[in-house]
Amino acid sequence: MGATIIEKIIRKNTGIADAKAGDIVTTNVDRVMIHDIFIPFVAEKFEEMGFTRLWDPDKVVLIYDHLVPASQVDDTRHFRIGNAFVKKYGMKNIHRSDGICHQLMTEAGYVKPGDVVFGTDSHTTTYGCVGAFSSGIGYTEMASILGTGELWIKVPETIKVTINGTLPANVTSKDVILRLIGDLGADGATYKALEFAGDTVKNMTVASRMTIANMAIEAGAKCALFSPDEKTAEYCEIELSEDQKNLVGDPDAAYVREITYQAEDLVPVLACPSQVDNIKTVESQAGTKIDQVFIGSCTNGRLEDLQRAASILKGKKVAPFVKLIVTPASRKIYRQALADGTLLTLSEAGAIITHPGCGLCCGRTGGILSDGERVVATNNRNFLGRMGTSKVEIYLASPATAAACAIAGEIVVPE
Repeated sequence: MGATIIEKIIRKNTGIADAKAGDIVTTNVDRVMIHDIFIPFVAEKFEEMGFTRLWDPDKVVLIYDHLVPASQVDDTRHFRIGNAFVKKYGMKNIHRSDGICHQLMTEAGYVKPGDVVFGTDSHTTTYGCVGAFSSGIGYTEMASILGTGELWIKVPETIKVTINGTLPANVTSKDVILRLIGDLGADGATYKALEFAGDTVKNMTVASRMTIANMAIEAGAKCALFSPDEKTAEYCEIELSEDQKNLVGDPDAAYVREITYQAEDLVPVLACPSQVDNIKTVESQAGTKIDQVFIGSCTNGRLEDLQRAASILKGKKVAPFVKLIVTPASRKIYRQALADGTLLTLSEAGAIITHPGCGLCCGRTGGILSDGERVVATNNRNFLGRMGTSKVEIYLASPATAAACAIAGEIVVPE
């Protein structure tokens, strides 16, 4: 019998030639990511376990992104503990306000196709965009990896998602993943691998694949996987090895479920308050008044997202009494958007452009809302209290939909 992508990655990593879904295996970790929120807990647990050195300092990445700039007094404690840990154990891969962790891990070249990667954030599934097995873990698991370089997992079963055809002009990969989450439900892929295939997927940019992989966790997925191709190689600045080229689900692989979409049938959708799987068409919510729009995050803060929003906002103005907040996902993206005029277009339309980071997505710096306010946002979660008080209504949308709503001052279908 053939193998799924996740089975091929695990077999190569562990040397277990017949590893299959359901097996318990010990992986050899290629890279780990710790972000600023978790570093105090990881550091404490690491020393509590009795470790005195990192298994490989070069394979550990620490990223300050959620708490920068500090918005609460206690935030600086995380920086102090993180800096002390870096100095004590000789870490070199440190990013202070360079961007969002999930953007930086692939952008900076830390993750390659076929790698096994773990991070202290649920959206670590993002790195599947380049064909890596990546998943979020807690601080206890992270501390144990730092000391041993290993972590046991159960090999996930796989749900195969095939998308064929050409997406309508106003439909993006964000609409695709929201539609899938709505169809699966918030727990429909729990501890499963989501494997994406089809000519629609092949035609997507790596950035668009990142959006889909990022939100796989919202259906409970352990990971999301795209087969590496020439776009992956260019993005990662590598030549694909034969093993990496072989990271394709075999025709006779065992899938627990298969889902197929025709791209032309898809329409712009929203995740409505206050669950990510509460999916409705944008058209059905048209006319709903809004107070704020947020374009950014590790889901949709990339250059193509900002450019898409700018193309809609060019020559127009944000509606009166509506705030438009734009947060690039990294310094590199910020500079690219500055160089090509994207940020100028957005600022002329009335956007507030912030430093790269997590910002409003995690309810920290940059535009939290209050009772009765309504926001259309391009990030990945709309839970109660995510962006302010529990009486804020959060609608998740694509950058195209978000930009159109900012102009109209209400929910509208992007044209």
